[in-house]
Amino acid sequence: MSRTAPDPDTCSPGDPPAFDADFRAELNALFRWRRDVRHFRTEALPAALLDRLLAAIDTAPSVGLSQPWRFVTVDDPARRLAVRANFAACNADALAAQDTRAATYARLKLAGLERAPCQIAVFVDPDPDQGHGLGRRTMPDSVAFSAVIAIHTAWLAAHAEGIGLGWVSILDPTTMSAIVDVPDHWQFVAYLCLGYPETHAPQPELEREGWEQRRRTVPIRR
Repeated sequence: MSRTAPDPDTCSPGDPPAFDADFRAELNALFRWRRDVRHFRTEALPAALLDRLLAAIDTAPSVGLSQPWRFVTVDDPARRLAVRANFAACNADALAAQDTRAATYARLKLAGLERAPCQIAVFVDPDPDQGHGLGRRTMPDSVAFSAVIAIHTAWLAAHAEGIGLGWVSILDPTTMSAIVDVPDHWQFVAYLCLGYPETHAPQPELEREGWEQRRRTVPIRR
């Protein structure tokens, strides 16, 4: 973006920024280097970082401008231990369900729960007052989709700060809600691990380990 691009919080309508070729190249590099990080260094993150990430999250789009995501930092050691136990049980079940790929699955590093200094449980309020129901009458799942977009926004913002983020999904949602002690109607979406990554790899770990390869998206034309 032009170094003199206007601040959207202060500029007048009709005064959009100019995104130049250098900015687009850097943005593409951010997309390509974003990783689902599982190997973390243990040092604490700067105190102001979480505030910056939350500010970035607030810019994410949401159905009806409802901002239905609910981010809960998990700092208590006992709660973190319970999260790890939840993961261990679910991961054991997932391993037992594997057939020909069991050996490959077993060697994957699927969580950074032991070392990530910052851990956040993400929930969605399925019927928030904010937004007044706009846009979700026919597609109520759009509130959860909005939370996912918020997570992706945080993912990119974190990587731009040199911070790794890992999404842990091998968890039982009902157990997670009890561990974190949130309102009963909130729905669990993700558990995020954040910290400085041990390495910056040019390939996603699941590609390096032979689990799967990226494929080019080809639209179906009608």
